[in-house]
Amino acid sequence: MADRVVEDLLQQLAPQALGALVRRYGHFDLAEDAVQEALIAAAGQWPNDGVPNNPRAWLITVASRRLVDLLRREQARQRREGVIAQRALPEDWLAPPADRPAVESDDTLILLFMCCHPALSSASQIALTLRAVGGLTTAEVARAFLVPEATMTRRITRAKQTVNDSTIPFAMPSGAEMSERIRVVLHVLYLIFNEGYTSTAGPSLHRGELATEAILLTRLVFRLLPDDSEVAGLLALMLLTDARRPARTGPYGELISMADQDRTRWNTNFIAEGVALITEALPRGLVGPYQLQAAIAAVHDEAPDAEATDWQQIVELYQLLLCISDNPIVALNHAVAVAMSRGAPAGLHLLDTLQADKRITDDHRFHSVRAHLLEMSGDRAAARDAYLSAAERTLNLQQQRHLHARAARLPDDL
Repeated sequence: MADRVVEDLLQQLAPQALGALVRRYGHFDLAEDAVQEALIAAAGQWPNDGVPNNPRAWLITVASRRLVDLLRREQARQRREGVIAQRALPEDWLAPPADRPAVESDDTLILLFMCCHPALSSASQIALTLRAVGGLTTAEVARAFLVPEATMTRRITRAKQTVNDSTIPFAMPSGAEMSERIRVVLHVLYLIFNEGYTSTAGPSLHRGELATEAILLTRLVFRLLPDDSEVAGLLALMLLTDARRPARTGPYGELISMADQDRTRWNTNFIAEGVALITEALPRGLVGPYQLQAAIAAVHDEAPDAEATDWQQIVELYQLLLCISDNPIVALNHAVAVAMSRGAPAGLHLLDTLQADKRITDDHRFHSVRAHLLEMSGDRAAARDAYLSAAERTLNLQQQRHLHARAARLPDDL
């Protein structure tokens, strides 16, 4: 089997194996180490020997043996140091956990909610989920948070220890606790999807496996809570956005802006499903940010070409979103929509009001938008400088190339 196929399969199975071990044994931190060792073993064996008939059971069994070894070593260390173990092993700890059947999606979903543990800070909840469920490396999570990798390693280690020391069972939350936890879960899934759709760093514009994983997990949450309009809104947003992914890059991985994309390559099934979800969700009650973003994505996707986009409707939707979300990226996108609807000067005026917001002014997206609107207004020299400023601020190679190409089309003096 091709290495890439094995890698994709392991990406899918990793959270299921981790969930099974945590359900059986607890010891979140050691369980993750054991699963990582099992994944390394599988990555070395499966491409040559073939994938086992039940790859999930294989991973769980191998990881279980690794965990038993780790627990033995840990308890031996604690005995040497005179420390009483915090959590005793079950009497049947040598039995492989695969003999206790569990619904695979349930384990992954419980693991997702467990990573959003109420004892953790919001930042730690997101970081731990990206690491344990989303499959990002610690370095990738660190880039997403714009902190050094060593800092993120300590944060994730502390988060795992907090979960490990808790007395909350490995089970789905209920009642009021579910309502509180679901908002964090949705935000985490949103971040995983965004990292997959546009990578913060690296040679590729996107990481399709992460976007796909985020959609899969959001579908699981939607099955659990089909009447939650924001869950439906997030799923719709992901589908409507990911529908464009096949047309976002050229033959060499280069970025293609939405205005220049071949819309016949967009995923029409995702568009139809996303439109149906948001159409049903919007009338049900209070409208949240995911629903509004999904509605904006639907307006884009339903336009037959860029010129036919209903920019005024998008402006109005962003204005509603600004009323409930103090997010500078929303304000930035609103400025773009205003420029497309009313002209570049109107959009540039809104950008001027964002200059004082330190959350956005050093972000490459602010300078990229400014460059685009300056180019629209005819100030090509200033647009060139802004494109170059944007290129300096992104760590994604394809975005850098795209921005440099835009700058190269414009003169450095007139």
